[in-house]
Amino acid sequence: MNRTALAAACFFAFIGAGPGLAADPVAQHNPLEFWFINWQGLSNATLTVKAPDGQITDIHAPAGTPVFKLDPTETIDGVYRFELRAATQEQKKIVNQIDNGRGEAKQDTAAVPLYLSGQFTVSRGAIITPDEIIEENG
Repeated sequence: MNRTALAAACFFAFIGAGPGLAADPVAQHNPLEFWFINWQGLSNATLTVKAPDGQITDIHAPAGTPVFKLDPTETIDGVYRFELRAATQEQKKIVNQIDNGRGEAKQDTAAVPLYLSGQFTVSRGAIITPDEIIEENG
């Protein structure tokens, strides 16, 4: 594995997944956009991104992956934190029958949620993959 691939693998290895994982979405980026691949079986997604200055952006996608786009005129360098929430195809029994819908919309099951969180870095107005850090003892 070359250094760039290793750095990218290390960068995205911190992303944690919640229960009900139908697929393993993998964070991807180019200089101006952040999104996920391996999106099988997921829907009704919301990507929330918090910029270093505290500004929060929510992107909702009923189908497919939500895409966060940097605005080159307003981009702030620093660490951006994200949360991804989506519904999986897996169903679980509704325990609290108050939350099962009404009339013909009544259901006995609900979609199991997926949750991921993590961060990415913006430097000089572009999303970057941090360089691999090697500590030397001696």
